[in-house]
Amino acid sequence: MIPPDRPDDANPRHPEPGEAEPGGTEHGGTEPRRAEPGDASPGGTEPGDAKPGGTEPRRAESGDSTHLPGTESARARREPESSPSLPSGMVGRQVAGYRLEAEIGRGGMAVVYRAKDLRLGRTVAVKLLAPELARNEVFRQRFMHESEAAAAIDHPHIIPVFQAGEADGILFIAMRYVQGGDLRGLMNRGGPFAAERAARLALQIASALDAAHDRDLVHRDVKPGNVLVAAGTDSEHPEHLYLADFGLTKKSLSLSGLTSVGQIVGTLDYAAPEQISGRPLDGRCDQYGLGCVVFEMLAGAPPFRRESDLALLWAHLNDPPPTLRDHRPDLSAAVDAVVARSLAKAPEQRYADCLQFVAELRAAIAAGAGAGPGEAWRSGGPATQVVPVVGSAGPTEPPVVPEPPPWAAPVVRPPQH
Repeated sequence: MIPPDRPDDANPRHPEPGEAEPGGTEHGGTEPRRAEPGDASPGGTEPGDAKPGGTEPRRAESGDSTHLPGTESARARREPESSPSLPSGMVGRQVAGYRLEAEIGRGGMAVVYRAKDLRLGRTVAVKLLAPELARNEVFRQRFMHESEAAAAIDHPHIIPVFQAGEADGILFIAMRYVQGGDLRGLMNRGGPFAAERAARLALQIASALDAAHDRDLVHRDVKPGNVLVAAGTDSEHPEHLYLADFGLTKKSLSLSGLTSVGQIVGTLDYAAPEQISGRPLDGRCDQYGLGCVVFEMLAGAPPFRRESDLALLWAHLNDPPPTLRDHRPDLSAAVDAVVARSLAKAPEQRYADCLQFVAELRAAIAAGAGAGPGEAWRSGGPATQVVPVVGSAGPTEPPVVPEPPPWAAPVVRPPQH
């Protein structure tokens, strides 16, 4: 919904006026190839819920188009038959009461600008979709409906949408401008994270996802690049996260016939098995994506790493999740089990919602932190032993407490009459 799906490997930084952003805030990113603004999520709610996009022979990210196994040219053909023409040369122009000041993100389906709200004088981010999309009536109606639903969510960890509509034949979304980076950049600079910090960050994402699920909105593309990081309120909460891009175009593309059958689009590192297989989706597919993100925050890499997109698809569909403790032996088996359950192949085997997942994660981390020395060494180190004091042959007299020296004696003054 919010940003153009962006590269996940970006080193997110807001540009100076007139400078294109190298990849990563809510408003988009231009980092080499990973995700594209307005790109579809990894799979949709129906088979073929995808969009054209992606051209490089590499693992698909948001915006990449990957054919499912068994379809023609499974990995090689990613080039769409025709690519939407994006709005260009718009800096300085006005769109629906917003003056576009600088382009900060560009992808296959949309361009994002830093803009000035001329009515309220505030800085916002404005996402402009390709004009071809506005000419598809099914997509246009779906876009407007989902934009209104997303704008109605008032949650501290979801990017606020100020306005969505059509101006001069171009669909647009105006949203809060977040000056900062994203979770991808935070992990690149300081990951892997301590377990407590990862759980604290996951809690913010989980609360945002469950709030959306309560309104029957499924994100479909949970990944570090879609989690924006702003300054927190104090030293105990140094980061404030915003979940961005609820993928307004993702389901709309599939319902409007703008995608090809047999394709899945999105960030395959975080795609749930039901997205890949084209089964109906609910909030548990977002929980799988969150589980992948938590695994990466703790291990430093997503759970499944493969040489090709097809191998990665196969792993999400069939391979058991790797053991987290192979990367982090300091974590308890209980933490490993909690994350593994969030990555279950069948949605019904996962947790009831994202907050329950994170609650179990925090409990497992707390229990591991309170384990005794023997438990901490269970992975192979020696157990703690009690060694008797040399020369002790039985009960001894209690030690004599020496009298304090004169200079340390308490001062007693007689009462004054």
